[in-house]
Amino acid sequence: MPTLDETTTDEDLRTYEFCVLYPCNLSQKEEAELLKNIEGAFEEQGGKQISKDSWGKRGLAYRIKGNDEGNFVVYHYALEGDKLKELDVALRIMPNLLRHIIVKPPKGYKIVKYSETYEKWLKEREGEDDRKKKEKEDKLAKVVADKAKRQVKRAAAKKEEEVVADKPKADKKKISEQLEKLISDDDLDI
Repeated sequence: MPTLDETTTDEDLRTYEFCVLYPCNLSQKEEAELLKNIEGAFEEQGGKQISKDSWGKRGLAYRIKGNDEGNFVVYHYALEGDKLKELDVALRIMPNLLRHIIVKPPKGYKIVKYSETYEKWLKEREGEDDRKKKEKEDKLAKVVADKAKRQVKRAAAKKEEEVVADKPKADKKKISEQLEKLISDDDLDI
């Protein structure tokens, strides 16, 4: 049987994207064995791995075989189109593999590692979360400072009212004393 290199040209190979989903509760040994079997199935069909993007543990929209979460891995392989059916059958019967999908990307498709993009987004989001938290703290500090200023103004106004309220009493007392003095004063020539 001729090898891939002898009978095929680069024009016969096409890049395909394969996404596989497996349970997240597998042991490290079982997970490594499963990924080795998946990659072995690709190589048996003459595929050449271009990239592997492990997305890690993600929640599922619905339960699949009793699992609410699963691990995702996205592969890009250069492969002949007529080998896809055999590869699909091999993946369907593979134990511990919940789901898989094969996608033929459009021409000119740029392979992007979403796990790296996701990590970058998380860092940016952390920075944005910190910024929002600081803005919230600053806003709260401003509210507290404004409240303190209002309390100081109220205290000053209350103190002033007390001074003003006491002042007429003092004036009345002073006037009463002066009147008493005048009345009791015998030197008056009235």
